[in-house]
Amino acid sequence: MKQVIKVHHHTISKTLDVYFDDDSHCTFSCEFLRVHSPSAEVQGHGNEPMKLLLGKSQVSIKNIEPVGHYALRLDFDDGHNSGLFSWAYFSHLQTQHDELWQTYQQRVAEHQANKDSVPIKFVP
Repeated sequence: MKQVIKVHHHTISKTLDVYFDDDSHCTFSCEFLRVHSPSAEVQGHGNEPMKLLLGKSQVSIKNIEPVGHYALRLDFDDGHNSGLFSWAYFSHLQTQHDELWQTYQQRVAEHQANKDSVPIKFVP
């Protein structure tokens, strides 16, 4: 399993560089990390679907706290801090980044397209 060896938070660009022990690294936007938080609040409880979070494009990280030797707790400026980003989860986000981001963007677009539609039930 890959280990995270260093992180660098860029406050102006609102990105987090994550460096792994296999000499790879990935840059994540704070928005990406917030909407893909591993917390149950975002991922859903049990068999619930993943929540669609909107309006997180300006979110930033206030604090980064190590949790043991296996994870980080990211404290976002919107008050969310309950997800533990394990090394394995960071690795998953790295390998699936483009697919996850595209899926999220599609879900946002679908929400925007349907947000004003109101279902009408006709009763005879």
